[in-house]
Amino acid sequence: MSESVFERVGGAWAPTAHARGPWDPHAQHGGAPAALLAREIEWTEPGTDMTVARITYEFLGPVPLRPLTAVARVTRPGRRLQLVEAELRDGGRAVVRARAVRLRRGAVELPADARTDEPVPCPGPEQSQSAPFPTDGPAEGFHRSAMEIRFAAGTAYGGGPAYAWCRFARPLVAGEEPSPLQLAAAAADFGNGVSSILDFGEHLFVNTDLTLHLAREPAGDWVLLDARTLIEAHGAGLAFSRLFDLRGPIGLAAQSLYVEPR
Repeated sequence: MSESVFERVGGAWAPTAHARGPWDPHAQHGGAPAALLAREIEWTEPGTDMTVARITYEFLGPVPLRPLTAVARVTRPGRRLQLVEAELRDGGRAVVRARAVRLRRGAVELPADARTDEPVPCPGPEQSQSAPFPTDGPAEGFHRSAMEIRFAAGTAYGGGPAYAWCRFARPLVAGEEPSPLQLAAAAADFGNGVSSILDFGEHLFVNTDLTLHLAREPAGDWVLLDARTLIEAHGAGLAFSRLFDLRGPIGLAAQSLYVEPR
């Protein structure tokens, strides 16, 4: 993997062209700052006895393609439950806010009938196929050059539900290997894109938030989205995805959508 999505410049994170999104050539794809803030949450007072169970993101407007500062802190410390809050800031203005729940990692002996093991519901990434993004645009972008997306079943950007495998095509941060949590955050933001039911060239269907729930810690280099989108005529919608890694289910993701004609 070559040039990263973000580079450290002084005390800020400078996005490269690989962070660009599909809606505005001067704004980032939501998956890029989502993954970066997941990293900040992981690095904030990390403890081997805690696991991230939920992250909720609020996108407060377009996230610009210029250096941004990241801040994160534990706002509710505890041995069993912690809250971590993080922001990306453009100058003094927050452009993305995130709140994470971390829970104590333990060992619980579960009865056989309480286990939720489930196989992956579609072919794996090696049996899946890439598809070109349905609109023209620069060759570099988070959805084009930062992530590899392979469709296993359903639509391939053609409209409707989709099974889509996602992995990083390059480092998120220069000099680091992206973590499985960072991958899950990045992949979760693709739910509305891979299961779109409106034409990218005729409508905007931009997510204003993203919530990621994890039943267990993701593992490996691939995350699968089993994604669906609902759109209503009053100009709002919902994209929701079941998330899997190669071992089985890991959680859920949901995105509120703002919808309007281009």
